[in-house]
Amino acid sequence: MKFAVSYSTPLHGTDPDRLVAYARHAEACGFEALYVPEHVVLYPGASVGPVSIPPSLPFADPLDLLAFVAAATDRLVLGTGVLLLPYHHPVVLAKRLATIDALSKGRMRLLTVGLGSLPGEARAIGVDFRSRGRRADEAIDVLRLLWAGGAEGVSFHGEFFDFDQICSFPKPYGSMSLPIHVGGSSRAAARRVGLRGDGYFPGGMLTPDERAAQWELARSVAAGAGRDPAAIEYTRWGSIDMPAERVAAFAEQGVTRIVVGSAADTVAGQRDELTEFADRFGLHPTAG
Repeated sequence: MKFAVSYSTPLHGTDPDRLVAYARHAEACGFEALYVPEHVVLYPGASVGPVSIPPSLPFADPLDLLAFVAAATDRLVLGTGVLLLPYHHPVVLAKRLATIDALSKGRMRLLTVGLGSLPGEARAIGVDFRSRGRRADEAIDVLRLLWAGGAEGVSFHGEFFDFDQICSFPKPYGSMSLPIHVGGSSRAAARRVGLRGDGYFPGGMLTPDERAAQWELARSVAAGAGRDPAAIEYTRWGSIDMPAERVAAFAEQGVTRIVVGSAADTVAGQRDELTEFADRFGLHPTAG
């Protein structure tokens, strides 16, 4: 089992010293990765289900934040949970992701993409909310095409994106592609995992039966598409106080990575929570 941490600027703010302290301590404790969320814009009345979202929450740009973290750490893998893919043009995004990966020497490897659930956010960016799923599918294909393409250029003619013989450099560090994990809490997201995803990171608002059904759907769609279901990583949210029995239950469900976060109000409290978790599960601390 791999263990990662999340950092929420809506909760903890955008103080760079606090962010760096959190990331460095997570790395020193032996956590694999750090994940950050995204909203491009918010607005009064925005909500996810019954939960209202205060419009003044400081959602930092996830890729700028991760580039900052990469410069302050040595080994921590960089992840998004989730990047709202329909709201990014893939030609620009391919360049940004490859640049972060190249400069971090191969650490931009836990990109997780989702669709977004706020119609007003899509409208502000000029994206049709109803077609954002098809747009995301195309964007995944474009990203991989651009990363794999050489100096001769690549072409794409789709519903949303259209170009001829373009080149995107630099490439990811030592590779011609980056893993793309898929987030979401719907059967459509599970099918997207099976067809295109290197990993699955479902949301937390699912019953155990529905969660299991979606994971099985992702695997069966992958097999039907000629892909290896066993190669799909399975990431889940956990809690900082979760016991060993809960981790064992996750492992039995096929989970390969658990992401936890600290809700402590102080830097010292966050350090203590991360340290206690690392000790509980025998993570391998490093100097620092």
